[in-house]
This record gives sequence, structure tokens and C-alpha cells, in this order.
Amino acid sequence: MKKVKIYLSCIAVSGLLFMGACSNDFLDVEPTDAVSEDLVASSGENLMAAINGMHRNMYKRQNDSQGQNGYTAQMINADVMGEDVILPTTGNGWFVTVLRWLHTDNESSSYVSYPWDFWYSMIKNANIVLANGEEAEGDPLLVNKALGEAHAYRAFGHFQLVQMFGKRYVAGEANDALGVVIRTDGYDNDPKPRATVQEVYDQVWEDLEKAEELLDGTTHTNNSHFSVANVRGIMARVALVQQDYEKAASYAEAAREGYSLMSADDYKSGFNDYKNGEWMWGIHIQEDQSDGYGNFMAFMSRNYASTQIRTSPKVMNVLLYDAFPDSDVRKQLVDPTGLHEDLDLPSNFSKFEYTSQKFMAASTSLSIGDVPFMRAAEMYLIEAEAKYKMNQEAASKLVLAELVSARDPEFLAFTTTGEAYYEELLLQRRMELWGEGFRFFDLKRLGRKLDRTDTNTSRTVINNLYVVEPDDTRWQWAIPRQEINANEEIEPNP
Repeated sequence: MKKVKIYLSCIAVSGLLFMGACSNDFLDVEPTDAVSEDLVASSGENLMAAINGMHRNMYKRQNDSQGQNGYTAQMINADVMGEDVILPTTGNGWFVTVLRWLHTDNESSSYVSYPWDFWYSMIKNANIVLANGEEAEGDPLLVNKALGEAHAYRAFGHFQLVQMFGKRYVAGEANDALGVVIRTDGYDNDPKPRATVQEVYDQVWEDLEKAEELLDGTTHTNNSHFSVANVRGIMARVALVQQDYEKAASYAEAAREGYSLMSADDYKSGFNDYKNGEWMWGIHIQEDQSDGYGNFMAFMSRNYASTQIRTSPKVMNVLLYDAFPDSDVRKQLVDPTGLHEDLDLPSNFSKFEYTSQKFMAASTSLSIGDVPFMRAAEMYLIEAEAKYKMNQEAASKLVLAELVSARDPEFLAFTTTGEAYYEELLLQRRMELWGEGFRFFDLKRLGRKLDRTDTNTSRTVINNLYVVEPDDTRWQWAIPRQEINANEEIEPNP
């Protein structure tokens, strides 16, 4: 009987996950757990068990490193590389290399090898599910759901990779620079060359369209799973990166249908509940699956008593803070004094000005908290930006006003026009999505420089890295050395 290597997804005959049986090191040459091909293909339930393993790995610690906790750690990386999520001190060292941009041109850095290996392992799992799913018996809707989610994961994996390791996509150009390796066969481990940036995006769209087709009519189990709605949300993201504004606006509008913007009270509740009516995709972390210091909230919350939070809580860029009125609920989550008197923080918590309490763990002793991957607010922002770029400023303002009115009860109307309005729109995006993993990718897709000048960031903490120009080669991450050594057909980045 053939064995299928599933490095991240560990499944049992019952369809439940073997959470304790998975090795932390998914980079082992031989798998720590393997299941028979017949078992994977035997039923929709077993296909979904494999998919559930992939969901789990979006926040599970790997490589015995608390800073490599799935996609959630990569979200933090993307934001500290920007100018809006600030570390007031080096704390206990987590993410300091990233905020200093010391990793992107270092082919031996674990900060470049980790996302590369993580997403290719997830893609491999998706490929195995897809290769065996056609033989699965049982409820066809459940089989379609598993296959649709596998296509969505494969698309999202390639999308994340090409944004990091490929050049910026520019609409109207050939986009024939090297992107990443396209993997669509779970049993093919042969060396392969990098596809062009355009070819990678073509593959992403092929998978997303198939995911949309297969998930149509299936039950959305919960927000940890893919659905037609959040697949369309990813389509909107991809189209925005490609500057295909008509597609971006259309998919964003369709994706947010049926989702309501949260109230001010919900916005202040800690961003830790995936049942929130605005959340379209997010991970639920159960108490018995808590990773303590490896959870997202152990790095991003204001109240969990980790060394990272006690010594280096996350601070908001003062220029972003000052751009918004006091009546805006998003600004109210930031304390300019840093005291957070309403939280009654323990005395051993360091206090820094402009720290944020957007994210809140269950308590000072329990770091669990659900993590948002996609919210309806993002879809409003995408639709508004796309419509502005389509020369539909009035329509853009109508969409954006709906979001801003939900955040600021005193908002009346936008008073700017043209490029000034567009800059205001981008400020809204920065404030709304603060800490949710978008800033590096936004700067890159917009072709804008990183600029930390005149902010409240520490010269010492960032090691004087204030500006990174758009043409700097560091926007395109180095291909990991281990991949170069193993894949004779791959070409390194400059």
C-alpha cells in the first residue's frame, strides 16, 4: 500500500486530528506521520480531516520556534517591516531582525526559509488531497468542500510566495521576471525552475476559480474554513495587487455580501472572536491547543504577560494616530499615555506612549485569542480603492463612507478630492488593518517607499533603517540557500 507524506496535516481514521502526534519539525526529510493513500481517498470525512490539519497549521508552532507559528507569525513579520506597527524596545529579540530588514537579502536567514518551506509544505498537502479526492466516497458536497478548500490553499500559498519572492506585479507589463516555483503535483519532488510572475498569478487564478466553483452550494462550517465568500475575498486581494480594478471591485462587493460591519463596542472587544459577524476568515484557537508564548496574542496583545508584551508592547505610528479624530473608535484603542488604566495592567508591564489594545488575549495568564485573516472591512477598502482607480470617485466615497461611519459616529463626509482623497483612503486602510499583516504587501504593491522618518520609532531599535526606496532589491526576498542547494534548476534573486 502506498504511503502519502502529509508533513503538516496529521489525520486519524476517525476523522479527528492527531494534534499531539505531529512533529514540530515539518522540514524532516521523512514524515513523522504518514497515512495510506487509500485512507485519504476513502471518504469526504477523511479528506476534510486532512484539510483540518492544514487549518491547524496556520497557527501551530513549527521548527520548535515560538516565532514561527504558522501564517500568524508571518502576519506580524509583514507589519513590523512597515512603519505603523512599532517596537519600542528590542524586548527579548523577537522580530527585530525583520523590522531591520536584515533577512530579505540573506539567503541563509530562517525568516526567508520559513515562509518558503511553510507554504510549499501546505501546497504539497493540498496537492495530495486533490490527487486523491476524486476517488473519495460519500457525500459529494463534502468531497467538493475538501477539494475546494485544497484549491484555495494552493492558490493562497502561491500568492503569498510570489508577493515575497517575486517582483512587484505591474499591470500592462509582461511581468516576465522570475517569480516562484509552481507545484501542482504532490508526488513530484523533482527540481523545477521558477515560473514567471505572470505564470504564478495565472495559476493562482486557476485555483481560485476552481475553489469558487467547488465551494458553491457547500456549507460554511465556520470561519476557520474557506467558503465561497472568503475565496472571493482572496480574488479581490489578488486583483488589487494586479491592478485589475474592475475585478477587484466586483469580487470585493460580492465577497462582503451578508456580512455586517461590527459595532463600536465589538470593535473594542479585543479582536479575538472568530464568530464576530464581520469576520470572513480567521482561526479559532481552543484552550487545549494554546501554545502559550507562541500564540499571536503573546506577541500582539496588550495584556498577556509574556516577556515580549511586558517589555516591548506594540506601538502605533504617531503620524497615523494623529491623522484621525478622537471620535474614531480605532483611535480610541490606542493610549497616547501608554497607561491603559482601564486594563489595570500589572506593575511589571512597561508603559510606552501610543501602545495599542486592539488585540487582547483571554487574560494575563492565557494567551489564546482567535486571529482574523479577512474581514468585511477589508472588502469595503478594496472596493473603494478599486473604484477610485476606475475614475469612479463618487462611487468610491459612498463605499468608504459606509465603513468610516461605522467607525466614527461624527463622520459627515469626505472633504478632499482627487489624489488628496486617495491618500485619505489609504490612511483609512492603514488604520483599519493595523496589526493584521498587510503593510509590507501594501507598500510593495503600491510601489511606495518605506518611510519611518518623523515617527515615534527608536533609532536604536530599527538600527537606523528609516527609508527603503521602491527600487531597493530587498523588496524581493532572497531564495533560501537550502532550496538553491536542493533544486539545481532554480535561479537565485539578485
